[in-house]
Amino acid sequence: MKHMVAVYGTLKRGHNNSHLLKGARFIGEDSLSGLTLFNLGPYPGALAKPSEGVLVEVYAVNDQILTELDILEDYFPAAPGDSLYLRKRMATKHGPAWVYIYNRPVQHQQRISSGTW
Repeated sequence: MKHMVAVYGTLKRGHNNSHLLKGARFIGEDSLSGLTLFNLGPYPGALAKPSEGVLVEVYAVNDQILTELDILEDYFPAAPGDSLYLRKRMATKHGPAWVYIYNRPVQHQQRISSGTW
């Protein structure tokens, strides 16, 4: 396991994309006050904006799982401007972890004030 990833939406345990983290090691939970969560319909998106906190699950993942997560999140390292999400390293209580940050406008999306999806 080479990478730490913090997830906040459909990748969390019990949600429809959690199977992509099979083989990853669950590290623990945290609340990241550097994020604000928005309801995008079938999934949430977080922006790097201060809030009361967004509940995340932190996992240790290998290169293959990280690549699969990049594909799910439409993250294109070679063309970040075309990406639906960007990957940003953020501090968690378990150490630095990658977080997928929504890369589109959210002015018409509802903010999720609870920070929990």
